[in-house]
Amino acid sequence: MTATPYATADPPKAGPPAPITKAERSLAPDIARGGMLLFIALANVPIHLWGMGVDRYGHNTGQSAADHIALFVEQLLIADRSRPMFAILYGFGIAVMASRMFARGMETKAVRKILRRRSWWLLAFGFLHAVLLFMGDILAPYGAMGLIALFFVHLSDKSLKKWLWASIAYVVLIGNVLMAYVFTIGESSGPTPADPGLPPYVEQMILGALASPVGVLALIATGTFFPLIIAGMMLQRAGWLNHPEDHLPQLKRVFLSGMAVNILSSLPVALIAIGAWEPATPMWRAAVYLELLGGMYAGLGYICGFALLAHKLRGYGRKGVPGALAAVGERSLTSYLLQSFIMAPLLTAWGIGLGEDLGYLGAFGVAFGTWAATVLIAVLMDKAGMRGPFEVLLRRLTYGRKRS
Repeated sequence: MTATPYATADPPKAGPPAPITKAERSLAPDIARGGMLLFIALANVPIHLWGMGVDRYGHNTGQSAADHIALFVEQLLIADRSRPMFAILYGFGIAVMASRMFARGMETKAVRKILRRRSWWLLAFGFLHAVLLFMGDILAPYGAMGLIALFFVHLSDKSLKKWLWASIAYVVLIGNVLMAYVFTIGESSGPTPADPGLPPYVEQMILGALASPVGVLALIATGTFFPLIIAGMMLQRAGWLNHPEDHLPQLKRVFLSGMAVNILSSLPVALIAIGAWEPATPMWRAAVYLELLGGMYAGLGYICGFALLAHKLRGYGRKGVPGALAAVGERSLTSYLLQSFIMAPLLTAWGIGLGEDLGYLGAFGVAFGTWAATVLIAVLMDKAGMRGPFEVLLRRLTYGRKRS
């Protein structure tokens, strides 16, 4: 058998591993996923707004003082933090799946085959999500990253660390420079004008069908997610999230430094968002580059913070607030898609249209309410002993009906 960091001397067991039971799950990653989904809702809701003009930096005009304060806080603490968190936890999840399959004696080729199938289905889920509901979908890019991450699942810790530093160098020198350039070009151009000859939902479908493959290719070219996914795999191997009690000094150090980087790197963009600073385009791109770069480390800091929170609340187990967050985290795919099922029809021009001229404060209120609704749904499903329907579907498509 090919040597892997997960290799086992036990005889192979037939078939893929069964779904992870609640008793086997670690609290920290589930709490982190539950909290991350709030960040995602807050970061995504402005995309559903419409009917307003935008300034040269892509922010909606005609906002009240309360709206500006809300936007400042979101830009300072949340914007471009949810995607790094998602990528790190995605890498963590890939490593968990690989470790469980290797522990059953499965060969590297068989493990890669299963993970490859899962990644292709995530790509398909993401494309349909972008076309039918939300063109800012993130599932398809992660599916593509999962295909590339197949290369890393069997590497030693030493080799994985080398790839981490190489990918960081690429992102710092090339990837985030390209991303900042593309971001500022897209933001300054404003929303794509509607074609009066097309119904709004048809326009959504066309834009989504275009945005999904373009987004996938852009993220592959910039390589932004590579170091984050590798970092997630290394977190799983090191046990930082599985056993936070054994790594408290490291978790505290990364959390505190991550929060410092979080604020310092995003402050320029936050000041631009509220009109306190109006730089020329080159300086704007530099500010966006700084935010993107800092957001990668800040995302890691937030995850370490959630791990510390899980350790602090360990006495509650999966009850109360930690239990509610964990219930969402266990059903993160379903909860993520539920956000679009709620917000897109509620806010967009092709739906009820409540997003027309809606200020940032109101939009973030809708986002928080949507996330709270997904928490309630997840808790009710947890009490009923139900797994997330999209998790069940993805597992069935990945492994087959017998072990779904």
